[in-house]
Amino acid sequence: MIRKAVGAIISCNQEYIIIHKVKMNINDEKQSIDGEWDFVKGGVEEHDLDLQNAILRELKEETGSCDYKIINQLDEKIHFQFPLEIQSEIGYQKQEITMFHVEFYGDKTTLKPIDDEIKDIKFLQKREVLTVLTHKETRDYFVRHFG
Repeated sequence: MIRKAVGAIISCNQEYIIIHKVKMNINDEKQSIDGEWDFVKGGVEEHDLDLQNAILRELKEETGSCDYKIINQLDEKIHFQFPLEIQSEIGYQKQEITMFHVEFYGDKTTLKPIDDEIKDIKFLQKREVLTVLTHKETRDYFVRHFG
């Protein structure tokens, strides 16, 4: 089974927002993970009206702000397979992430995650983003679309 998810490459002037995730939600239970730096991402939930609604909800949960404008939904998706030990716990073999380019127009100092999965939020220049993103698939995707 494939888990549907959404993600956002968030720009603000010449910088990009990335988050430090330290927990993962597995079957409605939060489990600690080795911290990873990534863009805002999360699963599409039953109550989400559409993918745009899902990404706006994730942005609010992971950054505490609604001060975003969706620039566009990117055609290419990010695909990856979950490790075998996680597949049985979550009930999914793969994940398919629909990515959006989003602009943040709010006050940087007000960003504070609502979700306890997120430990930190940073604004980074493009070259810095490439050095800290944890997942190769996401790094390669960023280079292809924003490189």
